[in-house]
Formats: sequence, structure tokens, C-alpha cells
Amino acid sequence: MNYFQVKLIKNLSEYKKTIQALTVFWTGMVAYLCLVSSDRLPEVDVIDFDKLGHFTFHFGLTFLWFLFWKATYRTENKFALLKAFLFSFFFGVVIEVCQGVFTETRYSDIRDVYANSVGALVAVLVLFLANKYRSKT
Repeated sequence: MNYFQVKLIKNLSEYKKTIQALTVFWTGMVAYLCLVSSDRLPEVDVIDFDKLGHFTFHFGLTFLWFLFWKATYRTENKFALLKAFLFSFFFGVVIEVCQGVFTETRYSDIRDVYANSVGALVAVLVLFLANKYRSKT
């Protein structure tokens, strides 16, 4: 383990409760916004604007869950990234199924799953590159 990783783990441990609270809040907010009646959401006249929302939601989910596993369990970067990506992916699939089964104004859309996955992959890429850059300095 290099100096940067030791310092990062120490800093994350200091903010563990904040990271945990943010992660739970973001996950709950994503679930709520994806399952709330679409009649209650503002209308935006941009084609596929909701895909940007899905991308953003899952970028944030992956990023925060990565920090959660680093701070809470001191998981190695590769495994924390994998866990964060898999959580985001399966959470997105479950939400899409729930939209189709439990809501009347929402529907399941495979393109939402793609947007979710792209957001999660971009977060993994950003975190991977940031870690690689930081470990070289």
C-alpha cells in the first residue's frame, strides 16, 4: 500500500459517518424519484432528458458507494469499484422492474438501464483514473 492509499483511508475514516449518511440519502432519493408518480415531476421539453437524470443518479450512486466501502470496510480499490458498479447496476435494474410492476404512471425502459450503466461506468473510470494519477504523484 502506498502513501496515498494510507492517507486516503485515514481521511475517509474521519468522515465515515458523513459518507455513510450521504450514501444512504442519495440511494433513497434516487429510489424515490424513480418511483414517484411522473405526474408530480416537472415536465422538461428536451428529448430523452430523463436519460441524463439516470446517468447522473448512477454516477453519484457509484461514486458514493465506492467511498462508502473504502471508508467503512477499507476495501481495496479494485473491489470497491467492482462492488460500487455492481450495486449501481443491479439497483437500477430493480428500480426499472419496480417502475413497470408497481407504478401506474411510470414504465420500464431498457434505455434507462443503459443510461444507468453508462453513468456507473463513467464514475468507475473517473475514480480509477483519479486513483492512478494520485498514486503516481
